[in-house]
Amino acid sequence: MRNFKRFLLTTLPLVGILLVMVAYKTGKTKVLASNAAVKDTLSITILQTADIHGQLDTHPELFWEDEKVVFKDRGGLANIKTLFDRERQKHPDRTIIVDGGDLIQGSGYTALSEGKVMPDIIKRMGYDVIIPGNWEVVYGKDIMMDVMQGYETDVIAQNMYHDKSEKPLFPGYSIKEIEGVRIGFIGINDPDVPVRQNPIFSEGIGFSGLDDKLKKMVDAIKVDEKVDVLFLVTHIGIFKQVELANNPIAENVDYVLGNDTHERVREPIQGKYAKVTEPGAFGSFVGKLTLHFVDGKLVGDDYELIDVDPKVFPADKVIQALVDKAKAPYREHLETVVGYTETPIYRYLTVENPMDNMITDAARWKTGADISISNGFRFGNPIVPEHGKPAPITRANLWNLLPVNEKIKTGKATGKQIKAWLENEMHNAFSENPTERFGGWLVRFSGMKVDFNSQNAKGTRISTITVNGEPMHDDEYYTISACVRPGDPLDNLCRMPNVKDVEVKDYTIHEVVEEYLKINTPVSPTLEGRAYCEYLGAYSFSTVPKTDYIFQ
Repeated sequence: MRNFKRFLLTTLPLVGILLVMVAYKTGKTKVLASNAAVKDTLSITILQTADIHGQLDTHPELFWEDEKVVFKDRGGLANIKTLFDRERQKHPDRTIIVDGGDLIQGSGYTALSEGKVMPDIIKRMGYDVIIPGNWEVVYGKDIMMDVMQGYETDVIAQNMYHDKSEKPLFPGYSIKEIEGVRIGFIGINDPDVPVRQNPIFSEGIGFSGLDDKLKKMVDAIKVDEKVDVLFLVTHIGIFKQVELANNPIAENVDYVLGNDTHERVREPIQGKYAKVTEPGAFGSFVGKLTLHFVDGKLVGDDYELIDVDPKVFPADKVIQALVDKAKAPYREHLETVVGYTETPIYRYLTVENPMDNMITDAARWKTGADISISNGFRFGNPIVPEHGKPAPITRANLWNLLPVNEKIKTGKATGKQIKAWLENEMHNAFSENPTERFGGWLVRFSGMKVDFNSQNAKGTRISTITVNGEPMHDDEYYTISACVRPGDPLDNLCRMPNVKDVEVKDYTIHEVVEEYLKINTPVSPTLEGRAYCEYLGAYSFSTVPKTDYIFQ
């Protein structure tokens, strides 16, 4: 009997650990089993922010609950700092904080300062690893480098280099060691930055793709550096991040900390080789991944997406003072009210949004074009009327909605050209092949109505197009307006090539919207079915193929 008890005491804990490791590897558990706790467990927390986009303060955030849109106040850098500090107090010396890029663009305060409001704040937030995002290039290579070096922490990017010398802009990876456990991070920015952003932004910067060079680094770090857990911190969007987690490139990767598409992954998406997260945007959320180790081996994890609720996480006084100081030179100009809205303005849906309806209506009103176009993306904090009163729209709001203030360009294209361009844009948004997607949101427009099926094959998605209430004709010319993309050919209009009679206007999109609001305020933009797909419905927030992910 004594020998049998000794057998139970020595064998069952090992069996428990093995069962947990098997369950973890098969993706069947996220919580450390109690048997494994018989041995000492080391838990390490990874906190992740993403796509803060220059949002310094608490702001309205959109949620989809009970089949309707609701708004709640979330975010604020000072509030995030309080969350960070609390988590570090729970796990002293066992917490690593990561940001996934797009910190320095997206608000009026970052735009007017060219990102310079951020370093003094960010270097005091406690980040351990930061990667550049697709928008970090917006003020040019030199400013990007200066700002990111000002963070005084590890900035990593495996696939960005000086385009003439091909020397890396940043180190490719960072390794952190906690109580003998080695955790590696490899940074990856979107190789399509020169296509997605205005090409002039990334002059002097070269990008490599998801290729053998990345695979070699992954394998070398995992093996040669004896890394116990390896993270890819990627800014390539949810579709490509899920695809990467299923790609042999990632066979030695444990997690993909994803960024870029502003998705709110509340349950990590299990790929063939790695799990994928993405923690929303605008500082409204912080992803919390807790890793559990026994004898240096990863045996389980927990994950939650934490709302940065100002009632739960009040502002840190030191960071808030830095935020207020950074804003002071620009506050009077940016907080000037330029109009009012009687309906909520937001841009979170896959197809049509009230925000873009207002912007494109303003552009068409000013230019007299048949069709005005706005780029499709999930961007800008909502503007929400309260207590039955119209909500003010400030210049700060305009920068949130329109983070690049370019001049307007007009031109003429045939119906056949427009249809071919729009089919291509739909493929960029809805391709079943994740590697062929750009962002996942359709362009928006005024003056045109389109019925389509997102599930059809490339080139066959459009059912009907009408312009100003009349069917579009292939051989008829239509006038179009869109914003200039510096670096594009003159005859290219929002990625539509060979446009005729192009004219660059002497006014910017911000000036147009301000003028429109001055005359037409209060506005009341709503969803009108300007682009509609029965399969998606009016309230489509995300389309992530081969997953059960839902935006909420």
